[in-house]
Amino acid sequence: MQENQKSVRVRFAPSPTGYLHIGGARTALFNWLFARASGGKFILRIEDTDKIRSTQEDVTRILESLKWLGLNWDEGPFFQSERKGIYREYAQKLLDAGLAYYSDEQRGEYKAVIFKIPHKKVVVKDIVHGDMEFDNSLIKDLVIFKSDGYPTYNFACVIDDALMGLTHIIRGDDHIPNTPKQIALYEALGFPVPCFAHVPLILGKDKSRLSKRHGATSVQSYQEDGYLPDAMVNFLSLLGWSPGDNREIMGLDELIKSFSLDRINSNNSVFDDEKLRWMNGNYIKKLPFDEYKAKTMPFLKEKISNLNTTDVDVDYILKIMHERLRVLKDIVPQTDYFFNDDFQYDPKAVKKRLLKPNADKILTTLSDKLEKLDIFNEQTTEVATRSILDELGVSAGAIIHPARVALTGLTAGPGLFEIMAVLGKTKTVSRIHRAVKFIKSQGVAEC
Repeated sequence: MQENQKSVRVRFAPSPTGYLHIGGARTALFNWLFARASGGKFILRIEDTDKIRSTQEDVTRILESLKWLGLNWDEGPFFQSERKGIYREYAQKLLDAGLAYYSDEQRGEYKAVIFKIPHKKVVVKDIVHGDMEFDNSLIKDLVIFKSDGYPTYNFACVIDDALMGLTHIIRGDDHIPNTPKQIALYEALGFPVPCFAHVPLILGKDKSRLSKRHGATSVQSYQEDGYLPDAMVNFLSLLGWSPGDNREIMGLDELIKSFSLDRINSNNSVFDDEKLRWMNGNYIKKLPFDEYKAKTMPFLKEKISNLNTTDVDVDYILKIMHERLRVLKDIVPQTDYFFNDDFQYDPKAVKKRLLKPNADKILTTLSDKLEKLDIFNEQTTEVATRSILDELGVSAGAIIHPARVALTGLTAGPGLFEIMAVLGKTKTVSRIHRAVKFIKSQGVAEC
């Protein structure tokens, strides 16, 4: 099926019964990219006909998440709760034409309205999956108006999609069973049937449908954790779509230029948190320092607000962490040792790096060398450290690895001499002494 490149009109129509989740965000993104790639319009509609579950708070959350992702809409938001009169008008047309009937049982203020499903086969022409045939004689007649006076999803969706002039309906695979019912309504009301593109689902690593048990699933939670919107958009775009080559890091302009519906994969995609973290790290590296600092400081604020940081160069800490962070919130656990002298040693780091023969002797020799330095910076600490290699007949790793654990409690992080420069001589030497005492308390003998 050819994509209509003229007057393309697409929509994203969330239900405000919770946060904007990853699946919904991916659907919104595909619609937005297609509209921008085609020079068309992206319409936002809020499907808030569930009186019990729909809330204004969730509407606000969804709008804020879309804005954070940069998915600006051209028309809307339209609210279905404000369009009940329109739906009632079209329901009456179906009643007058004998294509619908009232239910025999009245449970609320209104009688439910039932649409007569025509008993015939329906072919859904889908851009992603190809032609799909359904036998509507196997489908029960469809409730289009409930006894509470509100339209059902399938009915309101068809009316709005038609009246808003939508040319393409891009949505999740879970809507495929609704499509033959909706086509029956389009035809009964004399509306043109739009093009459909049903996007495969997003799965967790265990190949089940993505849910809370796989971790964070809302866009807002990723925003609060310190993911960047450009990274999230880039990552979501590759969940079920491919540019046709091996590109992975793609900015918005590049995505718009490359996007087409015929490159959407018909197979389900797997949400890989590690890949998202890797991608986000790439985007963090690209941030100018001032912007990176502005985005990172809110995470550090609570950590440093109650401390006297006059002797800690926060800018320098941020600088040495700039290319190491994958998520902005990681700045807190990965730099805790800069602000807290009473940190704990990682048990794995202890076993792997500290509880080794001669570790206490090596660290003692190192602290003696460092204590004698008049100038204490990256360069002088490195020279002093490497000067004991020949003296002790050990490799650089035999000194650097236990020293890192002594200073941070961890086995990974910024360069050892960068860490020393931040801590200063007094704290560096004190922490090495602390580690030596710990080693001796564990009864590790020198060789």
